[in-house]
Amino acid sequence: MEALWWRPRRLERHFARHGVRGPGYRLYLGSSIELSRLMEDASSRPAPRDEPHRVLPRVLAFHHHWDKLYGPMHLIWFGTTPRLVVSSPELIREVLLSRSQHFDRYEAHPLIRQFEGLGLSNIHGDEWARRRKILAPAFHAENLKLLAPFVAGTVQRMLEERVLLPGGPGEVELDVADWYRRLPQEVITVATFGRNNSDEGSAVFRLQAEHASYATEAHSKVFFPGYRFLPTRRNRRVWQLDREIRRLLAKLVAGLQSGGSGDHRHQGRDHGRAGGGMRDFMSFMAPAMAADEIIEESKNFFFAGQETLTSLLTWATVALAMHQEWQDRAREEVMEVCGSRAVPTKDHIPRLKTLGMVINETLRLYPPAVAMIRKAKRDVELGGCVVPAGTEIMIPIMAVHHDAGVWGDDATEFDPARFADDGDRRPRQQMAFFPFGGGARVCIGQYLALMEAKIALATVLQRCKFRLSPAYVHAPRVLMILNPQHGAPVIFRPL
Repeated sequence: MEALWWRPRRLERHFARHGVRGPGYRLYLGSSIELSRLMEDASSRPAPRDEPHRVLPRVLAFHHHWDKLYGPMHLIWFGTTPRLVVSSPELIREVLLSRSQHFDRYEAHPLIRQFEGLGLSNIHGDEWARRRKILAPAFHAENLKLLAPFVAGTVQRMLEERVLLPGGPGEVELDVADWYRRLPQEVITVATFGRNNSDEGSAVFRLQAEHASYATEAHSKVFFPGYRFLPTRRNRRVWQLDREIRRLLAKLVAGLQSGGSGDHRHQGRDHGRAGGGMRDFMSFMAPAMAADEIIEESKNFFFAGQETLTSLLTWATVALAMHQEWQDRAREEVMEVCGSRAVPTKDHIPRLKTLGMVINETLRLYPPAVAMIRKAKRDVELGGCVVPAGTEIMIPIMAVHHDAGVWGDDATEFDPARFADDGDRRPRQQMAFFPFGGGARVCIGQYLALMEAKIALATVLQRCKFRLSPAYVHAPRVLMILNPQHGAPVIFRPL
């Protein structure tokens, strides 16, 4: 009863003495039942038609509800674990930057760790620092820019196969939440292994998609110790999926390690369609990591690389379909910078400023990861409250991005001009905009995602106009990553 009742009650009283309250602890389940009820109720209704980007009450319904009742710092319970919700940019800066030594990434649900892989996202301490140092050069902008022709070529082929058909129907409806998935699949396979191992790569992504459905279910549920070891039908399938994913990745890793001499580890390999001489991630990992470590990092790349970019491209396309004036402005810029048919290149990237503004505004309103969690490693003072060791700190990224007190009264409007270089509308707080996290553990792949998004959208804008399908329902929801609950059907018309 100590862990299940007395300790949570003592922590509740401790936080109450510091003026921090919340929905209250319930035996073992904490706040989970009410949290699930709030989320299910919100997901039963689409976003409001007159304010389509006011999606916070839908996506983070529990935070929106409890923030109004208990304030920007409040206490919720995920099972028996206390989670202190912090949405002030000043306090977020303390957690992620100025006092980051007191906090670390929390331990995710074991099924989520198994799905994502024990890569940079899920390891800690010296091991995290060692692997980050190994991988940092691979993710340097100058190396990743060399993927630009491959990204543009892949999107062009995707359009030619579905939209730019000779004698085609003139207009084609695509669910972009599904259609865009091919791009990160091919890019991540090439970036990781140095060539387009399409069969093995596609198989990994297909198996991961099924595995994701089980991990997503675990994401919002209280963890019951030992349950994942029971031979239930569900658990047996999860075990089978994990074994098969590891087998395929091991095959890719072994093939490259045995098939190439030491030269590829230092000079890079011929990337075929990737071109440009980019050094793939394997050439950095192979000399410094064991095969099991490479497999774990590859699992992480395959998940994060696909889901983050697919989410960003989906919401950017939806936003541009909703706001034709910004679609026209972005297209005019692309035509001026790249021409009407020339493939966008790495040299075009810094000149596509309007498109950069559109991408930033999309990330503000629709960040792929809507929240992040850190854990206090020791007792630490935060905002006048002593936070006991072991307390989780939940940072609701989307709530900060939608906060009118931070962004102004138009915080829920789509206005990329707020990110103009010569504007003064961006908030001065350092941690008011952080779609890829912040501090030492900021997402290592953020430049790759931004570069891919800019090149992909430029290629689409060059060749098509698009609008929302009449069947589209604006209903963002979070399943680990922000995605459209009912898909994202968009109608494309070739130029």
